[in-house]
Amino acid sequence: MSSFVIHGGKKLKGDITPQGAKNEALQIISAVLLTPEKVTIHNIPNIRDVNKLIDLIESIGVKVEKLSDSSYTFTAKEVDFNYLQTEEYREKSISLRGSIMMIGPLLTRFGKGYIPKPGGDKIGRRRVDTHFIGFEKLGAKFEFSHKDNSYKVTGKHLQGAKMLLEEASVTGTANIIMTAVMAKGQTVIYNAACEPYIQQLCKMLVSMGAKISGIGSNLLTIEGVKELGGCEHTILPDMIEIGSFIGLAAMTGSEITIKNVSFENLGIIPTAFRRLGIQLEKLNDDIYIPEHRHYQIETFIDGSIMTIADAPWPGLTPDLLSVMLVTATQAKGSVLIHQKMFESRLFFVDKLIDMGAQIILCDPHRATVIGLDNKIQLRATDMTSPDIRAGVALLIAAMSADGVSTIHNIEQIDRGYQNIDNRLNALGADIKRID
Repeated sequence: MSSFVIHGGKKLKGDITPQGAKNEALQIISAVLLTPEKVTIHNIPNIRDVNKLIDLIESIGVKVEKLSDSSYTFTAKEVDFNYLQTEEYREKSISLRGSIMMIGPLLTRFGKGYIPKPGGDKIGRRRVDTHFIGFEKLGAKFEFSHKDNSYKVTGKHLQGAKMLLEEASVTGTANIIMTAVMAKGQTVIYNAACEPYIQQLCKMLVSMGAKISGIGSNLLTIEGVKELGGCEHTILPDMIEIGSFIGLAAMTGSEITIKNVSFENLGIIPTAFRRLGIQLEKLNDDIYIPEHRHYQIETFIDGSIMTIADAPWPGLTPDLLSVMLVTATQAKGSVLIHQKMFESRLFFVDKLIDMGAQIILCDPHRATVIGLDNKIQLRATDMTSPDIRAGVALLIAAMSADGVSTIHNIEQIDRGYQNIDNRLNALGADIKRID
């Protein structure tokens, strides 16, 4: 287990460029299984979860060639289905939640897919019903084995269908789209997730020969095709990392420019941070955040306490609520953070309370933050990262705190943030990695 030792209270200054989007990369890399032809992908982030998925698909027979630090080619001419029954495959796939998105491409191209129940963040129940109900609507047979805790789907002749998703699941929508593109006939998906990374997946599939209409909306229509070809695709900047840098800049009183953010794909994120009182300026495709000595949380029109909650796109992504919560601890005013999707994601706030933050955990989904208005610095402490997003929120807290903090289990942070310590140190942070 590795740790970060952080000397807090350092102001940062300079430019930083966001990595490629983790959530898009996991979908796009899974999609290479849909074609025997070469697929070239650029701006792939060098993070643990993505590297695990690349290793996993290479293990099942995909030819992988690394062109540069962030560009790869993938050629999936054949898949070794015998390997899918090995203990090695089981161990690799259960360590990565994103492995669930391999099953749709395998099903539609080869007529079968198998995967052990995947792992990922410990943030409460994360149902995969949406995925498999969608597969069944397309004519697949689904089996869940309680004995070895695994999922299996089979279906040689998938048929397009109309379906209403129970929830606008991003990974569920992606998996169903990748399955439907080669199902016979028309598939109509109501209540589809429509965030930029789903749009990117659809655009990539269209460039491979798929027929998809309604891209960018929550109603997708897919006309099945017999086969897909190769393509070249570039992954968007990671909106979660961009939001993390905005919160970090305000919390530490730093002057930072975030470069090449693809601003038109950030949606409500800049507005949400402005509600916390954070000033930010769009300069071409960059975001400039000036030094903040104070920032004040807005109230609603009637003067009541602001509520910031997650919602399906174009609402606020749940992945940023941990960052917004920690950023609010040094704002002036109060805010209610409402995490609707995951019932355990706010439990990291006890560490912030230990550091001196004024937070009331109302229930597993809601926390009220009473900002300190930078009048009292957070105290340094030892803590453990429970998941990716809480981990980076604790890192932001430690960087603003008075003294030396230690964060253990930083492998969680490494799952979603590329070389984060060295990149922040280049701006003036003091973070040491201890292995």
